[in-house]
Order: sequence, then structure tokens, then C-alpha cells
Amino acid sequence: MLKYFFTFILIVTIAIFGWLLKLYSDIRFDIENIVNYNPPKTTQFFDKNGNLIANIFENEHRLYVKYDDIPARVVEALVAIEDTQFFEHGGVNPDAISRAIIKDIKAMKLVEGASTLTQQLVKTLVLTREKKLIRKIKEALLSIRLETILTKEEILERYLNQVYFGHGYYGIRTAAQGYFKKDLYELNIKEIAILVGLPKAPSFYDPTRNLKYSLTRANQVVKRMNTLGWINNTEYEEAVNYIPEVFDESLTQNKSPYIIDYALKLLKDDIPDIKSGGYKINLTIDLDAQKIARESLKLAYDKILARDEYLQKNPLNNVIKKDEEEIPVEEGYFVNTLNGGIISIENNTGKILALVGGVDYTQSSFNRVIQSKRQPGSAVKPFIYHSAIELGYSPASQVIDIGRTYEYTVGEEEKKWQPKNYGGKFKGVMTLREALTKSRNLATINLVTDVGISEVYNSLVSYGIEDIPRDLSITLGAFSISPIELSKAYSLFSNDGVEVTPYLINSITDSKNQTISFEPQTKYITSAEQIFLTKSILNDVVNRGTGRRARVPGIELAGKTGTTNSNIDAWFCGFSPSIQTIVWFGKDNNTPMRKSETGGTTAGPAFANFYKKYLEIHPEIQRKFIKPENVKVSIINGSKEYYTDKSPLPEIQTSTTNSPTEQSIQF
Repeated sequence: MLKYFFTFILIVTIAIFGWLLKLYSDIRFDIENIVNYNPPKTTQFFDKNGNLIANIFENEHRLYVKYDDIPARVVEALVAIEDTQFFEHGGVNPDAISRAIIKDIKAMKLVEGASTLTQQLVKTLVLTREKKLIRKIKEALLSIRLETILTKEEILERYLNQVYFGHGYYGIRTAAQGYFKKDLYELNIKEIAILVGLPKAPSFYDPTRNLKYSLTRANQVVKRMNTLGWINNTEYEEAVNYIPEVFDESLTQNKSPYIIDYALKLLKDDIPDIKSGGYKINLTIDLDAQKIARESLKLAYDKILARDEYLQKNPLNNVIKKDEEEIPVEEGYFVNTLNGGIISIENNTGKILALVGGVDYTQSSFNRVIQSKRQPGSAVKPFIYHSAIELGYSPASQVIDIGRTYEYTVGEEEKKWQPKNYGGKFKGVMTLREALTKSRNLATINLVTDVGISEVYNSLVSYGIEDIPRDLSITLGAFSISPIELSKAYSLFSNDGVEVTPYLINSITDSKNQTISFEPQTKYITSAEQIFLTKSILNDVVNRGTGRRARVPGIELAGKTGTTNSNIDAWFCGFSPSIQTIVWFGKDNNTPMRKSETGGTTAGPAFANFYKKYLEIHPEIQRKFIKPENVKVSIINGSKEYYTDKSPLPEIQTSTTNSPTEQSIQF
């Protein structure tokens, strides 16, 4: 009889062993997901000063941390509360299993799992969380096998990066930065205890929702560490009594959505896993400048609405003009369609310091700096005047500000074009300096006629301005260009003849710590001496011309206003000795603004506020433009005038010569 019993036991044992072997054979490949662990990781964007701009991820927000960067105190706290014998067992803990079986038998159901950290990792990555015997057996088999492949440290690294810590945080480093705004090495014992206590019930112990219960759980962790002798009584008392500051923030913490949208657009083709690869992207953006730019745009926007509200109260003012036709303005005419954009770059590198694609991202994510093409109007004039200067004209050269009638044919229909100045008056003979300073349309048209349309067209193309007409409409900026494209073109003036391409990405570091850095893209156009002649005129535009509202005390600025037909677009394009800024305002549906909304009135205040506020936080920036040595100076009618050998003064009566580079001239 005993013989049959042992035979039965042997058969059952062999059957169980065979069943376990088959079961393991069915699931053994599942362990590869743990061995070759490569979870989706969050990509982080930082500004030029290392400040976080945003976290970008697909489904799981995870900031990966290597085991060597995990403080020993974190490991101690985790092992103390979850698996005290972790470094001794081989994947399963027989003692814990025995205790759990006794409790389960008493309760007549599965009430305690006795899972080791290895088993928890297996359950999280491979199996389900359901409390069934078959799942527990699979879990044990895989855990035993996993411990023969990975070291304890590798298992802990995977566990601490995989586990969910509540509030959308995957991995302990993510939770540390999310809840406490600290990296792991900055955490104290209580903060560590809160984190390692979370995986048991992440939502229930979430400190942003249930701080009381989270602290209670943390105190259990602290007490266990003290019982094991891993912290002393003083540390225990301090930890138990400490209540940390807990932050409840969005997962992305996106401080500049227009910037991040643009960055993702630039990177998505070259880096398909940009949202899951755990990259560190350093941008050229200065978050302080970005904040100032956003506030400046909103300030100018509010002023436009305030003017509209004031004019709405006067029926005589309650019209706009389109092609000289007066159109009644309805209430709320501006509110839903008016918008703007601003971009600031470093003059000598093209690094984008600030870029705001609209007044309110929550209302419209359309990036007007990048995606919108609008007519520049008079903002194109500096390029036209500089093309003349490159051909030998000087700021003192004369141009005629009188009207002309141009006849042309469309099909078989003969038409006439009679361009006008803003305000409708003529000035007669005037210098290039005065014509550009006062933004005289007729003088500009006559200058283009004298220089030649082909010459001006070719010059503008060489300056990087594309898709422009080869006719006189070029003089009024009757073509489309985006603010970022215009920013590139204007760098010709701000960067002393060397055009720079605005760029956003400083460097990209992948999860293997390999870094790619980006450098400025430059193109030499002309000499600094020639550019200075035009720059000096643009400085006059701000000081006494159409751009007076862009002036800022304490710093020299240069720039040009731009207003298109029927006041559809309003620009201010300008720069200081180190920073260039382009501002645009208009309506998204391309309908007119009020006649009062010109480049100087509408965009100028945003430009001025940006430099005023930027100067407050960066008083060290360069304040004055530097005249190149080869630029000569003369006194004409009591005022300084600049010229070069390539662009000499016109042949007129010279009175007194003060020096080889300075002479007094009277017209």
C-alpha cells in the first residue's frame, strides 16, 4: 500500500513539474520585456539658462534614472517597506509566502500576496494584477528566472523607473520632480518615504489629493526604517514631524506652448520618437524674455481694444476705410479676429530669445510668427533704400517726393495708378534720410524708378526676400512674408551686413547621453560700413520719425514701421545693438483695422515695452551702436551725415573742412 502511495506522489510530482515546465515554456519569452527594458521616456525642453520649459510625452510621463544616480536612502526605504529580504532571496520569499498562505487559509480567500519587488516588477511589466493562483505561479517562475539574468541593482533600476507613483507620474524621479520640484539627491527622509509608499495605492496615497493618508503611510515607512536600525531615533523624530511642501501641477508644465509646438514641428521628421525617446532639448529661448514678449504683445493688444471701445462711442469715428470706401464698424469688430505675433533674436547669432505666435494660445494655437504670411507694407523700405546705397547713393542723396500717374493695361482694359503718401501731402525734394525717416511712399516709388525695378528686385532677392513682384508694387510691400522670414531679412541691418537665420534648437541629448549641438547659419551680404549708413537712418526713424512710439530711454534703437493698404497689417521691425525684434498685428481674416492702427501706433508700443522691460533685468546689455572706422562724418545744415567711399556725399558746395573725415556742407 505504501508503495502505491509513493508511486502516486511521484506521478503527481512529475505531473506538476511537467505542468510547470510547460507553463514556463509558454511564458518564458515574456521576460524579454524586462531584460531588454526600454520604456517610453519623457522628452524635456529647457531654455538657454537651463530652466524647464515643458515635458513632452505620449502616454506615460517618465523621467528615467540610472541605478547609480539613485540615492542609497531611496533603496533602503523601498526595501524596508516592500521587501526587506530583497538582497537575500532568489526572486521569491518562502517565509513571506508561508505567512501569506496561512492568512489566505484563515480568510478562505487570497488576501495577501507576499510578492517580492522582483515579482512586483514581473506583474507590472508582463502579467495582470488579478489575484489568481495561476498568475501567482507564473509570477514566481518568471521572477526566479529573472534573478538569474539580472543583478539586484538592475532589477531595482527597472522597478523604480516602471512603477506608477500616482498623479500621472511613472518612475520615482518623475514623482520627485513632480510632487516636490526636487531631484532624488535633494529629497529628505520624509519625502523619500512618501514616494516609496505610493506604489501600494498610488491614487489613494497621492499627496496632492490625500496628504493626510500619504503622511500616515510615509510614517509607516519611516518607522520600519527605524525598527531595522537604518535610521537613528533623531532622524526618525525629525522625519515623522516633517510635513513637506507638495506641488500640484500639470504634467507637461508647458510654459511656452507656441515655442514647444514649433520645436516639435522642427524635430518630428528627424526624430520620430521625439515624444517617447527621453531626449533633453536645449532651446535658445530665454524664459524671462519670453514672458516679457508675451506681456508686451498683450499690452499692445489691449490698447487697440481700448481705442476701439473709445471710438465706438462716437458714431463719426465708427467707420473704417477700405480702398477709400468708408465701412461701418460693428460692435466687437476686433475682439474675435484681431491678433499679433512677436519674435526676438540675438543679432549676431540668430538665436531666438522669444517667440509668441498669438495673444492667447488657449484661444488659438495658430502660430502667426511661423505660419502666417502677411504683407510687410512700408517695413520693406529699408531694403529698397539700402539697395540704392549699395549702388552709390548716400543718406544725403536727393529724391523727389511728388506724385506720378502710372498707366497700365489689364487684358484690354487701360488703368491708372496714382499712389499717395500717408496724409496725401507732397514734400518735393528731400534726402534719402528724410524720405525713409518719414516713410514717404512717393519718394520711395520715385527712388525705385530712378534706380530701376530690376536692380531693386535683384537686391531684395539677394537679401533673402522671396516671392516678390517685379513691378512698382514692390515699393509698398505688396507681397507676403512671415514674421520669422522678415526677421531673417532684417538681420542684414542688425548684424552689420551678415544675415543670420533665426533658429530655436541649441542642442539635443539622447537617452545615451550623446549630444548634437547646432551653430548659427550666416551669410555675408555687405560691409558693416555700408549697413551703418542705413542703420543710422533707421535710428532716426525711432528718434524722430514714424517709429517714435518705439523709443526707450537709455538705449539706442533702430527700426521701421510698416502699414499696409487699408490698415490691414501693422508692423514694427527693429533692433538694439544686440537684440532684434519683429512685431506684427492684424486680423486673422485679413480685413482692415481702423485707420488709426498704423505700425507706429499699433506695433510700436509692444516693441518699446519689450526693450524697456528687458533692460530692467539685463542692464548690462550694449546700449549704443558702434560706428565702423571707415564711415566718415560731415555736418550738413547743422546735422551730422554719414558717408563712405562707396557711397559718397552728393557733389554740392563745401564750406568749412574740419578734418579728413568731418566737413561742413550747406545745401
